[in-house]
Amino acid sequence: MAGTCTIVIPTYNEEINAPNMAKAIREQYPEFRVMFMDDNSTDRSKQFIDELNDPLTVMVVRKPEERGLAASVFQGILECGTDYFMTVDCDFQHPLSTLKGMYEKLENGADLVIGTRDDRTAMGFKRWFGSWCFTIFANVFLLWHRKPTSKDNMSGLIAGRTDVFVPVIKDNWDKLEMQGWKVLLDLLRWGPKDIKIDEEHYIFEKREVGESHISPKVVMMTFHQCGCVGRLFAKVYAKLKGIDYFYDHQ
Repeated sequence: MAGTCTIVIPTYNEEINAPNMAKAIREQYPEFRVMFMDDNSTDRSKQFIDELNDPLTVMVVRKPEERGLAASVFQGILECGTDYFMTVDCDFQHPLSTLKGMYEKLENGADLVIGTRDDRTAMGFKRWFGSWCFTIFANVFLLWHRKPTSKDNMSGLIAGRTDVFVPVIKDNWDKLEMQGWKVLLDLLRWGPKDIKIDEEHYIFEKREVGESHISPKVVMMTFHQCGCVGRLFAKVYAKLKGIDYFYDHQ
């Protein structure tokens, strides 16, 4: 019997992309559940999702005091209730065609499938260079802790088995970086050492509509996830960018 699957999509003010994403997923994957985890959008995102009248698509409006992309994804994984979960961005930069291969790899026994970007030039040079540098930095951090690494541990396109990662999230809730964007790094950091990891390669696309939510604070929070050395880098970066580290990393 084929495993059930929920696609978890963190959102904030995506009234155009969200319904288009929901429709595109339903056309390609009619049996998948879709769970938008919304950080209290101020636009009409929830209204437009509700108007789709799709019983397999929901938008969960999260508590204002618990905002954060990573927190949204972790909550979605805990609440999805299916055999598998997948996480994708709401801006169509992750090609939906990739999900088929990721699902098949889970069905074939993988515990975690990582969407690995073959060409990141669509990100722009600064973001591409930053992603490349941080991947090296994060892999050194993971190796130090004897945990599995990834060629693209900055990826937001991941899929996993809920029976493996729900306990990881519950047991390490207070240690997870809720404000950061890099869910994958925490799953690798706190997950079992012997998990079976596979990869699904894809080409990173340009954002179709709206603006990216990447900011200097996101960069700071990403370094903050990497132990004492990472926190040192985060503090230095925060000072250079005029960010209040001791306030904004909470």
